[in-house]
Amino acid sequence: MEVKSKETTFKLTLRRILLLLSVIGPGLITANIDNDAGGIATYSIAGAHTGYRLLWLLIPITIALIFIQEMGTRLAIVTGKGLADLIREKYGLKVTFYTLGLCLMADLGNITAEFAGLASASEIFGLSRYIAVPLCALIVWPLVIKGNYKMVERIFILGCFVYVSYIISGFIIGPEWDIIGKSLFTPNLSELTKSDMPLIIGLIGTSIAPWMQFYVQAAVVEKGTDVKHLNYARLDVVIGCITMSIVTLFIIICCAETLFKNNISISSAKDAAISLAPLAGKYSSVLFAIGLFNASFFAAALLPMAASYYVCEGMGWESGVDKSFKEAPNFFTIFTFLIIIAAGVTLIPHISLFKILIWSQVINGILIPFILLYITNLCSDPDVMGDHSNGPIYNFICYTITGGMFLANAALLYYEFQ
Repeated sequence: MEVKSKETTFKLTLRRILLLLSVIGPGLITANIDNDAGGIATYSIAGAHTGYRLLWLLIPITIALIFIQEMGTRLAIVTGKGLADLIREKYGLKVTFYTLGLCLMADLGNITAEFAGLASASEIFGLSRYIAVPLCALIVWPLVIKGNYKMVERIFILGCFVYVSYIISGFIIGPEWDIIGKSLFTPNLSELTKSDMPLIIGLIGTSIAPWMQFYVQAAVVEKGTDVKHLNYARLDVVIGCITMSIVTLFIIICCAETLFKNNISISSAKDAAISLAPLAGKYSSVLFAIGLFNASFFAAALLPMAASYYVCEGMGWESGVDKSFKEAPNFFTIFTFLIIIAAGVTLIPHISLFKILIWSQVINGILIPFILLYITNLCSDPDVMGDHSNGPIYNFICYTITGGMFLANAALLYYEFQ
């Protein structure tokens, strides 16, 4: 009897693991690809300019992201519709048009930042941006145009594993873990300065970006996850958010432990990668650069795909990687247009990509509380969600998160115009 019991337990455990592996993808990919060129630059600058002073922000950001992504995943599974589609149905085409227009402006800056990250990473390895950027664009385009959802998802999941390079770099540097632990769990608000505010909004905006909420929902819809597997989808979200935050932590550690301590100022992720070499060794520098290239490449495919999803959903057009060009012409046309424009801007000589990169993250931070209001209101509506709608406690937490984001934006405006 005991042998049979063990066999039954093993089979049940194996079945659960296989179910998780079949569901996992949208949450893991969305969170980790969010550690893109703009994110890496923002985290690098935060570490280099403030050391560990803003490290405590990772805890509330991770918690907030889990709640937000869980709602988006639940919305997708229960309704079978994308976020833009639901916003259009509930709030009308006019509201949807202006919301998506602002998101598209920010995302065009974000996509440009991804190709700028590709250019920077390629130049670290001695390859001209005028070769690397067009080449990567030519690889990214057919990946989505000619691929299918399962293939694209598997490639993105493989890309998530390359982020381990930042964790290895952090251990090579050998930081003081007791100081990191104290900074992570003990916020010192009295140390905040006026110059920290854009960085704080940037950290929020790049970690909890509007495009993420549209993409995760669209990806879950296209994957076709069933309601009975909702808990596995939630676990996918939690794993994705935690791994994203761990990678973020190590990027900040790399720059705080070397650049901040040596009073070296940087203005990009490329500066961070190059500056690490004399301070932490060439291996840390190379691993940092590899991580930058990987993040930029996959985000250069994912972000225009996310934008194509939400524009098509908002306008009521067909969308999806599994569709053919004939079935979803607008989806693939928007995707192509965004890649051409972003790659083209990156190749303009002497353009200040740094300002585009940083302010696109700030715009993300300003937009995200409004997107979160849409998500929370939709998840609270029994007509939309039925028995899976938010409870009072869940709503309280989500509205508190939204209020905190609005307060952070108000603080930024106050410091900027004071």
